[in-house]
Amino acid sequence: MTTDFHRIRRLPPYVFEQVNRVKAAARNAGADIVDLGMGNPDLDAPAHVIEKLKETIGKPRTDRYSASKGIPGLRRAQAAYYERRFGVKLDPDKHVVATLGSKEGFANMAQAITAPGDVILTPNPSYPIHAFGFLMAGGVIRSVPVEPGPEFFHAMERAVQHSIPKPIAVVLCYPSNPTACVADLEFYKDVVAFAKKNDLIVLSDLAYAELYFDDTPPPSVLQVPGAMDVTVEFTSMSKTYSMAGWRMGFAVGNERLIAALSRVKSYLDYGAYTPIQVAATAALNGPQECIAEMRETYKKRRDALVESFGRAGFPVPSPRASMFAWAPIPEPFRAMGSVEFAKLLIEKADVAVAPGVGFGEHGDDFVRIAVVENEQRIRQAARNIRRFFEQAGTTLHNVVPLSAAR
Repeated sequence: MTTDFHRIRRLPPYVFEQVNRVKAAARNAGADIVDLGMGNPDLDAPAHVIEKLKETIGKPRTDRYSASKGIPGLRRAQAAYYERRFGVKLDPDKHVVATLGSKEGFANMAQAITAPGDVILTPNPSYPIHAFGFLMAGGVIRSVPVEPGPEFFHAMERAVQHSIPKPIAVVLCYPSNPTACVADLEFYKDVVAFAKKNDLIVLSDLAYAELYFDDTPPPSVLQVPGAMDVTVEFTSMSKTYSMAGWRMGFAVGNERLIAALSRVKSYLDYGAYTPIQVAATAALNGPQECIAEMRETYKKRRDALVESFGRAGFPVPSPRASMFAWAPIPEPFRAMGSVEFAKLLIEKADVAVAPGVGFGEHGDDFVRIAVVENEQRIRQAARNIRRFFEQAGTTLHNVVPLSAAR
């Protein structure tokens, strides 16, 4: 049997797996790894949400197939969230579909709108599904900068002028995973105007809408008048309510695009387990103090990371949002690239981070650091790194990851 499958051939090697193997080997050898690699929340889901889940499990009908696009109450709750948070009115029957996390929503939207050879504009670096979802659907990726500035629009203009065929969609992600940069409403206004002028679909990933540290919350592109004509936006309960393993997200926006996504999903799944959807409804409709508490926890961790890593000789720019810091690899190590540097930190400092190249080739001078351990563990990581840097000293040319030497 051939293993040379068409869609698999289009996917590059999963670089995170290389780092994960080194991490697993170190743990098997007894190392205490401070894992700041995967954006996997360590906080508890809200107590009232867990209680609603327990209350619903085992009730008549809840073990049966659910609704692929989400139970009506959940879609109404998401529409209510958009109205109170962004001032955006949504029809829960036409403009909202529940997804199995935002990642599944993106992948199935790619299946819904992409024909072989279609060109999609995606940020580089960016969350892998933003590009690979379209690659698996037969699309072609053209990169645009992740920073929301003039170069972003210059890149889009060049793509429209020179791509054959012309791009069909542009992906946005603010607050950004992995870079943590944010966009304002003026930027979104310009994106929507450009999209309308050039017949582009706008796909916005707003998974970190509630994880911000400035006084001004991140906006939604759907706040722009007329954005609904061309836009679908994806959100997730994974980070907002620390419900990553529950796999609950949403796509909202343009009726025609939402209908296309719903139709694809109807062939692929029956929706999330009904008690999870009921509990997610309780999260959206219930007390929201848990969000502020979550935000404050991550802010303290961010501050501990920036301060302690800086003193350790590993300067980390302070992110304005998200649960990530996007950190330049210290100069003496930069030439080895992000994968080898990430392996080195595991083997020499017992610290795991995500290699920047896993988010696109323009990320290879960086690593992504997730604040998914408590402040004490973050400071422990900094101490480990400082000792490693001091031991490396003037002999950096002799520093080779054990995995590379084998």
